[in-house]
Amino acid sequence: MMKTTLKKMLKIVGTFFVIYLIIVHSLIYQTAKQEPPQEVDYLIVLGARVKGEVMTKALLFRVEAALHYLEENPTTKVVASGGQGPGEDISEAEAMRRYFVANGIEENRIIMEPHSTSTYENLSFSKKLINEDATVAIVSNDFHVYRASLIGKRLEFKEVHTLAGKTPTIAIFKLWSREYFAVAKTWLVDK
Repeated sequence: MMKTTLKKMLKIVGTFFVIYLIIVHSLIYQTAKQEPPQEVDYLIVLGARVKGEVMTKALLFRVEAALHYLEENPTTKVVASGGQGPGEDISEAEAMRRYFVANGIEENRIIMEPHSTSTYENLSFSKKLINEDATVAIVSNDFHVYRASLIGKRLEFKEVHTLAGKTPTIAIFKLWSREYFAVAKTWLVDK
């Protein structure tokens, strides 16, 4: 009797978990496929790990997506958002700034936010640096843009769009798996 009840409970929990994964995967996938409109006021590029002074592939894919957009939209400014963590000789924002400048983006189009240590801080600190009624596109890797857009909406940006860079192939399983749980945390406890 006890084993039967336990099996039923496990089936119910398992079913809800699978449904949750399908819903979250769909939301992540759909958000990653969206394209921002032309000439948003600002791109906010979310930081990712830097090794020494070298961007990881995750960060490189973010800045490559941003660079392509900036080249096609010359009035858009970019907020390079990311602090300096362990093993990083420069801030993530500084690594992005160097990349943009080396690839022809004028310094006056780059706004530095070198203090944040989380997605929430990236967006919260960046919001203080831009016009209140600005349109923004949040730039991150495809697995991350859904959650970032949720946080952006909660922070009451006037208009939130997303621009997705690829996820490094070697890290797809790890990053996507972790993101399923991070979305639940954002839904339940993040501001």
